[in-house]
Amino acid sequence: MAATSISPSEACTLKKALNRLISKTSPSPRARTRSEPLYVISLERYGRDALFALRFPDCISMSESLFDATITDGECKIRASLDPALNTLISGNKLHCGSVIRNVEFRYLGDDDGDTGCFHVCNLELDRLCGGDAAIRALASVNLRELPWLTSEPKAGPLRSHRSSYLPLWNNQDFCGELWRDTPPTEPEDSDEEEREDIGSTVSLAEVRRHFLSGSRRYHGALCVRIFHKSSLMYYGRPDQKCECPYKAELQVADGSSNACVVLWNSVCLDWYRVLHPGQVLRLCQYRVKQSFSSRTGQDSEPRIEISLNSRNPTALISIIPKNLISPDWVLPDLPHSFICGEELSRCPQGQICDVLGVVMFVGRTERLNKKDGQRLEEYRWIQMIDRSSDKPFTIKLFSTSQPDVQSRICPSTSSAAYSSVVLPKSPLSYASSVFLNAVALLVCTRLMLFRGAVDRATAFEYLTNTPLTQVYCTGTGCSPVMPYKGLRPVRQFLSWVKQLDEGSLLERAVIGGYFSYPPLPVSLNVFLENTPGAVLVSGGEMKLDCEKLNYKEKRHFVIQCVITAACYHHRQDSGRTQCSDLPSAPLSPRVPRQREAEPHRTSVKRRLFSRDGPRKRPATPLHQLPAEDDPERDSSLFDGAMEFLVGEQNDESDEEDDDEEEFVTAPSSPRTSHLGLTRAAIETLPRVFCFERRHVQAVAVGMQVNSFHKLLRQRELESFSPAPCYKGYFTLTMRGESLSDGVTLDVIFLPASPGNMHWMPVPLSHDNSWESVLSHGGFSPHAPPPSPADLITTANQLTNQRLVCVIDACALGGERLELVLHRAFPLR
Repeated sequence: MAATSISPSEACTLKKALNRLISKTSPSPRARTRSEPLYVISLERYGRDALFALRFPDCISMSESLFDATITDGECKIRASLDPALNTLISGNKLHCGSVIRNVEFRYLGDDDGDTGCFHVCNLELDRLCGGDAAIRALASVNLRELPWLTSEPKAGPLRSHRSSYLPLWNNQDFCGELWRDTPPTEPEDSDEEEREDIGSTVSLAEVRRHFLSGSRRYHGALCVRIFHKSSLMYYGRPDQKCECPYKAELQVADGSSNACVVLWNSVCLDWYRVLHPGQVLRLCQYRVKQSFSSRTGQDSEPRIEISLNSRNPTALISIIPKNLISPDWVLPDLPHSFICGEELSRCPQGQICDVLGVVMFVGRTERLNKKDGQRLEEYRWIQMIDRSSDKPFTIKLFSTSQPDVQSRICPSTSSAAYSSVVLPKSPLSYASSVFLNAVALLVCTRLMLFRGAVDRATAFEYLTNTPLTQVYCTGTGCSPVMPYKGLRPVRQFLSWVKQLDEGSLLERAVIGGYFSYPPLPVSLNVFLENTPGAVLVSGGEMKLDCEKLNYKEKRHFVIQCVITAACYHHRQDSGRTQCSDLPSAPLSPRVPRQREAEPHRTSVKRRLFSRDGPRKRPATPLHQLPAEDDPERDSSLFDGAMEFLVGEQNDESDEEDDDEEEFVTAPSSPRTSHLGLTRAAIETLPRVFCFERRHVQAVAVGMQVNSFHKLLRQRELESFSPAPCYKGYFTLTMRGESLSDGVTLDVIFLPASPGNMHWMPVPLSHDNSWESVLSHGGFSPHAPPPSPADLITTANQLTNQRLVCVIDACALGGERLELVLHRAFPLR
């Protein structure tokens, strides 16, 4: 229904429920809507402040984040704060933009410490049965931007915290909202004259440093410096702070005499962070000087200075000097660079800082990593590129660089035909031929750090990842960032090489999204233990409890002892979907078909299992305490009581098998029926063919949940991409936990690396392609043709009674969906 009236109609669900709250004629301070559906059309996050304990005295131990939601019934809309008790629904992506909610309980909060009145959602019910596209269908004919507000339009900022801007929904590193300027601000005309200092002539960094070390605290003169590096944003807001704009960012700058760190504080970040880029020349006035952080913490042997730019006391004056006005008398240094090619990475020392330039061949899905003991979640994506030095791709684990407009649109190489109708932005790479720019997507990443991982004592893999000063530049993203590296010799050589590439072969190899894990793990349990000293062996019950705590798109490794009870192969389908083949499989116990039939009910079972009278958690076992594989004492110590069973022909123990089935198939509330994982690969699991014409849809499909309704896409659009040709299919393995007391069954996806798959190459070690070797190596031998899936399935009896130490990657895909992917399985003989 289109919104044509200025005010909500009498039939408006929100008006009927909330009108008495607004007019204060209701005897109750709360009002609840009934069974009519409401729709969440935006969700925004912000940090709580020092008044949180007064506003929410019952929620002081909740998350440090608060959320505002815009809700509509199709007739009008309101913006409301959400009770912190609902945060867990958001962190698991159960409540999100596009959710259908019912029986919503509201309060209307009056003025409080200067806040204007606002609605507050105390409780709600999620409609999980209406389908993922219900809101899109219901609001298809509604112009949401023109829907009237139930009351006057709410304030632009956070409703229940004195913060100036919203945070990104899923990280703290990016900027978010329209307050972040992308053009330089004008100098305020009414600046405080008493605060203004005598700018005078230009001074050097060396002079400022001498003044500071001599004890002087006033500086007469402007600094003219070149930006060398720019850091990512730092949000330092804490619940006990009242700072409205708790941001800082650093610039590494230099002039002809010295170098220093310039720090942008608070609202200066809002005005200038997006405007400033490496390579620019700045004129800085009315700054403060103090000892640098590295000097204060003893990291530098010589004292260094830090230039602070604030919005007051005094108000810093910042201006960008055009190239034609840069005086040669300033003797400003050129921008430093340290480009290396992919072939050189293997010869570089661990921890080296470098810049790279390449053609993007693979862009992974967005995932999150829990850091700082669970206090910080950081987004990252895996990227693979090639350059002129080698046809073998090199790999980057790219965390957020506070460039969301660039990073969210990084895509693999694309065709010139697809680009023919697209007007590319002007960039410093414009001296390259238009054919070259139309053919591929180039990515420049600066200030990356080299890391290594070992497969065995002789074989290592390296990858690059962020430093605080990493910057990303990319063609073909639809934005036009400053690219300060034009004209450099490595860049010119690279462009000459790209012009000679075969575009067709690049497109055949381009991949987007899907599960990816790097670097490869060791192929021996002993080497794995040596390289992973902090690894802990968990029980199935412990793994289940920890998986329930995973946040949306959070990925975590688990090490667990299991035995395999079933194996199945799923063929790749051209439609993008997979289905189980008719290949013969290892005989399943009678309980397995029941498990799969009951799968739609697992969500409710899982919730009941987490009652207080559930299984008691036992202390985790550090893996370094495991006995050696040939230890004769093993069966009577650590592995005493481990589950043993037979996967093979039926025999005289069929009666015992039936008894075990009866024990397993119990009432839904029994802790012995726990299930984890999905029996089929999710759409997020399999890498997809890249399609330039639909790159915006693919960006949503492999990215995080959006926070605004106009960015939502129908589920069928996200599911319509075919798996990449390098993936012919995948295995699903059903595993049982190590002991009867666990009662946990794992449904695990296994994507073996195979020869010829440049996206996921097998480790360069030969083996016999038996089940045991394939599981311990994570894929097939690179020096022999891989066995057919049918051959592997028919030899699944090799796994009979085989105890395995499994490394499993768990990722919460949103809602109740938990992806489990087998990374390695080490046999215990």
